[in-house]
Amino acid sequence: MSEELVLSVRHVTSGYREGGVLRRGAYHEVLHDVTFDIRRGEILGLVGESGTGKSTLARTILGMVKPDRGEVVHYTKRPQMIFQDPYSSLNPAYTVGWILEEPLRIYGKYDAPERERRVRDMLERVELPEECLTARPGELSGGQRQRVSIAAALIQRPRLIIADEPVSALDVTIQAQILKLLKSLRDELDLSFLFISHDLNVVYQLCDRVLVMKEGRIVEQGTVDAIFDHPQADYTRQLLAAAE
Repeated sequence: MSEELVLSVRHVTSGYREGGVLRRGAYHEVLHDVTFDIRRGEILGLVGESGTGKSTLARTILGMVKPDRGEVVHYTKRPQMIFQDPYSSLNPAYTVGWILEEPLRIYGKYDAPERERRVRDMLERVELPEECLTARPGELSGGQRQRVSIAAALIQRPRLIIADEPVSALDVTIQAQILKLLKSLRDELDLSFLFISHDLNVVYQLCDRVLVMKEGRIVEQGTVDAIFDHPQADYTRQLLAAAE
C-alpha cells in the first residue's frame, strides 16, 4: 500500500437545524471533528451502529452535504458510490448495456466503438457474461445486480470508491464472492475504498485499516489487526463483543 493520499478529511463537523425551510430550530450535530486519510490502494473500513453518522460522512465526501466546519480534500477525481441496494440505484427501465454506457456518453470523450469496448471490458472485470448487456436489472439475481452496480461505479475509472453496506443485502455465499471481487478490482485497477459496514466480520476479511465511529466521532482508528486484537476504546470492545 502506497503512502500517496487519495483523500483527506480534516476536522469535519456537520449537522442540521430543525424548523423546516426557515431552519430556526435547535442545531443537531451529526459529525464532530472527523479527521482521517485514505491512501492509494487502501481499503479503509468505517464501522459503527446505525444512526452514528456513517452515511452522512459518505455524503459529505461526495459533496452532497457541505460541512459546517473543516474540509474534504480530494487528490484524485471525485469518488463514485456503490450502494447497499443495487436495485434502487439501477434504472429498471434500461438494459445493463445502456446503464453502463450512459456515463461515458454524458462525459462525451469517447466515440461509440470506444464506449462499447469499455463497457465490455468492465463487464468482464466484474465477471458477468456478455448476455447481461441486454438484460434489465429486474431480470438479474441480487449478486448480478450488485456486480452491475460495481461496474457502473467503475466505468469512469475513479481512483476512490465509497461502498455503503454493499454486501449486507446478499446471502453469505454471494457476500464472499463480492468481497473477493472487490479485492481483485482493488489490485487490478489500483483502487482505494471507503468500505462502510456494520458487519465487523466482513470488515475483518476485507479491510486494511478501520475507523470506529460513535455518535459522529471517530473514537478509534488503526490497522485491522490492532483494532480487532487490541481495541483501546470501550465502544470498540462493545462492538467486537456483540459480533462474537
